[in-house]
Amino acid sequence: MSRDRIAFIAGSTRHAQSALKALKKRYGSVEPDDADVVVALGGDGLMLETLHRFMGRKVPIYGMNRGTVGFLLNAYSNRGLRERLVAAKEVELRPLSMKATSIDGARVSAKAINEVALLRQTRQAARVRIRIDGTVRMPELVCDGAIIATPAGSTAYNLSAHGPIIPIGAELLALTPISAFRPRRWRGALLPSSAKLRIDVLEPKKRPVSAVADYTELRDVRTVVVQEDRSATLTLLFDPEHNLEDRILNEQFIP
Repeated sequence: MSRDRIAFIAGSTRHAQSALKALKKRYGSVEPDDADVVVALGGDGLMLETLHRFMGRKVPIYGMNRGTVGFLLNAYSNRGLRERLVAAKEVELRPLSMKATSIDGARVSAKAINEVALLRQTRQAARVRIRIDGTVRMPELVCDGAIIATPAGSTAYNLSAHGPIIPIGAELLALTPISAFRPRRWRGALLPSSAKLRIDVLEPKKRPVSAVADYTELRDVRTVVVQEDRSATLTLLFDPEHNLEDRILNEQFIP
C-alpha cells in the first residue's frame, strides 16, 4: 500500500505545532481527504480525536508523541519518516457502539475507541442491572459506575479501576465495576467481543447516572446498550520496536 501522500495533524501545544512546521517543510503535506496516511502529532487525546475524525475513511493513522503519556503513539523524530511509514506494522482496532436513552427520552449514539463508562452523578451510589445477550447476569449492582473497555482501552481508565489488561488480538471486552459496594467482592468480567450489553439504571431519578463514550456524554440515562461495531475498523501504524501489542503485554508485568 502506498504511503507517499501524508497529511499532518497536530495538537495546539507549542511542541506539537513546532513539529508540524518542521515536518511539513521537510516532507510536504496534502489535505487529509487526499492522504494515504495521516500523521498525528500530540498526545493520546489528540490521537483519539484523530481516530474519531477519520473513522469512516479507513486511512491508516501514524502518531508521533508530542504530548505526555503517548501510549498510542510512536517516538517523535523529524528524520526518516517515509522509511518509518513503509516499515510500520498495522494494528486494527474496532470501536464500541453506545446507544443511550435518558429519562426524558433523549437518545444518543456514539462510538468509543477506549471505553464506555457509566458514572454516578451525585453523592449516592448508582444501582444498575446488567444484561448480556439478553440474559440478566447481574440483577443489581450498587457502585460508583461501570466501564466497558476495548483491548486498546483496557490500559486506560479500566486499568485505573483495577480492571484486566487485554491483549489486542484476544477478541474480548472488559466489564469492570467502579468501587462496587454490593456485591462487594465482584471484580467484573471478561466478555466475548461479540457480546451485547444492556445496562438499566434502576433508580434513574433518585440516583442519576451519566454515560460517556470516550468524550461523548449523556446525563440522566435510563438505559445504555453497548456492543462492538464490526463495521468500523481503525488502522494504527507502529514502528516495529514500538508495537502496541507488545506495549499492552508489557503493562501486565509492571509492578
